Amino acid sequence: MARLPYPRKKLRMIGPQRSYDPEATQAAFLLGGIGTGNISVGARGELRDWEIFNRSAKGQRMPYGFFSVAIKEGNKVETRVLESRLQPPYAESHGFHPSTTAGLPRFAHSEMRGEYPLLWVDLWDDELPLKVTLEAYTPLIPHEPDDSGLPTAVLTYTIRNTGTTPIEVTVVGSLTNAVGFTGVDQFGALKTQGFGGNVDELRSENGLTGVYFWSRKHPEDDILHGSLALATTNMRTTAKPHWLRSGWWDPLREYWDDLQDGRLTPHCYSEQSEEGKTDVASIGATEEIASGEEKRFRFILSWHFPNRVRHWDQRLCARGGDCGQGTVRNRYAARFDDAWEVTRYVVDTWNHLESMTHAFHDALFGSTLPAHVLDAASANITALRSNTCFWLEDGTFLAYEGCFDDAGCCSGSCTHVWNYEQTLAYLFPTLERSMREVEFRSETQPDGEMNFRARNAFPGTINSDTTEAASDGQLGSITRVYREWKLSGDTAWMAGLWPRVKLSMDYSIRTWDPDEDGVTDGRQHNTYDIQFYGPNPLSGVIYIAALRAATKMAEAAGDYEAADRYSRLYGKGGRRLDRTLWNGEYYEQRLPDVNAHKYQHGVGCLADQLLGQLNAHLAGLGYLLPPRRVKKAIGAVYSHNLLTDFSHHDNCQRTYALNDEAGLLLCTWPNGGRPRIPFPYSHEVWTGIEYQVAAHLIWEGLLDEGLAIVKAVRDRHDGVRRNPWDEFECGHHYARSMSSWGLILALSGYQCDMAEKRISFTPRINGDDFRCFWSTGTAWGTYTQKRDANGNLTHSVEVIHGNLRGVKVNEEPHW
Repeated sequence: MARLPYPRKKLRMIGPQRSYDPEATQAAFLLGGIGTGNISVGARGELRDWEIFNRSAKGQRMPYGFFSVAIKEGNKVETRVLESRLQPPYAESHGFHPSTTAGLPRFAHSEMRGEYPLLWVDLWDDELPLKVTLEAYTPLIPHEPDDSGLPTAVLTYTIRNTGTTPIEVTVVGSLTNAVGFTGVDQFGALKTQGFGGNVDELRSENGLTGVYFWSRKHPEDDILHGSLALATTNMRTTAKPHWLRSGWWDPLREYWDDLQDGRLTPHCYSEQSEEGKTDVASIGATEEIASGEEKRFRFILSWHFPNRVRHWDQRLCARGGDCGQGTVRNRYAARFDDAWEVTRYVVDTWNHLESMTHAFHDALFGSTLPAHVLDAASANITALRSNTCFWLEDGTFLAYEGCFDDAGCCSGSCTHVWNYEQTLAYLFPTLERSMREVEFRSETQPDGEMNFRARNAFPGTINSDTTEAASDGQLGSITRVYREWKLSGDTAWMAGLWPRVKLSMDYSIRTWDPDEDGVTDGRQHNTYDIQFYGPNPLSGVIYIAALRAATKMAEAAGDYEAADRYSRLYGKGGRRLDRTLWNGEYYEQRLPDVNAHKYQHGVGCLADQLLGQLNAHLAGLGYLLPPRRVKKAIGAVYSHNLLTDFSHHDNCQRTYALNDEAGLLLCTWPNGGRPRIPFPYSHEVWTGIEYQVAAHLIWEGLLDEGLAIVKAVRDRHDGVRRNPWDEFECGHHYARSMSSWGLILALSGYQCDMAEKRISFTPRINGDDFRCFWSTGTAWGTYTQKRDANGNLTHSVEVIHGNLRGVKVNEEPHW
């Protein structure tokens, strides 16, 4: 086994999450719900990456979207933007546009800490008698997808008076009426074609005061139709529904001058903006703060852009109007008519939304798991709430693989990528089951072939690689139906889907195992966007996992003939696969001539060789291959594929790790024999594969080796080189990264069979004093295990949400 690249103590360290100073310019913490789009907060406390218009928009700023503060101490008033100072480079071709407010005073220092879904940014300045802490979040409550799918961000500024005299503080949020937004031009100014008829409406009702932004210009079914709201729950408020309507940069000058006394003076303008123009509005809250005391200033920023283009290509209809594609509505549009309704709902259900979001955070981060594991598992929840995923009004949940800077990338809820994901299944199981419904009811053809990119459930041009079924994706979907059944205990749901699952299983046998010897053969399309030929471990192990899962489901559905057939195939397949592919150290591909087909791995050590085994472990299917060989093989992946320095690595493919970084290669050839042209991604590093290998190492007892891989991944995402809340592969917020949730399952040894009413834990770390988050398809909470002074081990389960009535804990389950 290769030497550990980190001290063991560091790998097992429990403690606070890391923080980020202003130099962490890549750090961007996502706010926004499932299927809503996002606004991010950067390490300086700035609002950035406004991605609320039903498509990704990395780098998209919102002109005049910022918070500021006025501090009155006696007769003296100081004003600041509630951010720390901008970081280099300062190389804009025309200087910073005034709408960036780059020229206004800011705080000298900041520090960001993120424990998703909660973010904190501290701001301080030696010249000011206060310290500011921003807490920001969007409600996230496992098993409550609707309340975790709110198009809103809650931003609370807590200000402590660190001086010796009382101060009066006014915190102000400013926002452009962005209904009709189509971007900024080359000078940095708003493009004008979508604006006109914009209305900024000051509202005050039942403890809520704010500005409601809408427009009369766009029909209700137009892509540009929508609304925003910026409001506060503080009682003493000041407002400026319209900034000065004037030329050049007069509006910002007048606003900043107006703020100097901590009060805003409204203008008396007509209700709506002229054609091609829009307005900026500000809403503020004022509090008196005595020396040593602190006060909270709470704001809710909501958006409501209900229509998305009815096409996988999100770039269509970007400017609004009728582009011939039609529109569909987001899930949140079925609940709320506009952004003010969203804001009103957040305030009316405040106690539930805030307390349960904090309860989830505390349950997760109160674990006795290593800090970098919690960092990895939590940070990648963002993929669910990024523009990688969308959720339609009828409840259908769909996704890309990831996102370009300005649109989704790689369409169709790709089965062979989502094959790795665990996060959605455990946090929002109803949405995961929606994906199975799409795969088997909409995308499985009469002969059993499954479209690995959904083309029936949602229209549009599908990627050119969709020419045949994907062996790993289709077979993995069968195992995932089993997982969803066991998590939920809903046998009726599984049985209802069973005829389609059987159709898919039978197609897989005909296509990839035509001689029915239990080993896949022939042409097998897979997640590397090529075809492996002949017996190989990727498709082969996933196939026997699917046979095992199908056997169990057939028995429960009363289809005993199918169960017998699949059981026989599973039995001989496991033995034959082991005999055929085992090389004494790991499982390899067997071909008479590895160069007869391009893009094979042959005798190479494939990082994914045991993906099917890991997924079987996590789903409760047990070992598919001899346990000792499984452990040796996954250990070989660690020994041969983990590179601790990329300075001399020759990679002619895409580059995800470089210089002195560490990472796990997709494939290596430790004994030579590399094909002349190996498969396209062999020399790359993908975080989703790193996490699944790490989880498997931990499952097999190679704890520190698994933790070392996780540490390597998170060290690369340090806020300077990469965003900690954006693990990319073929796009930002890549779905495969959600294999990271498997780390929690592996470290806790968690197994769930709600069909049999059993859950169990076998902690693989800190077993004498262990605590972790758990979830079934019906409940979630925390598990605690302690050993007392007499050596007796006790355990307890706290249910925070849902119930476990009739469920046994830590009895030997009947898998």
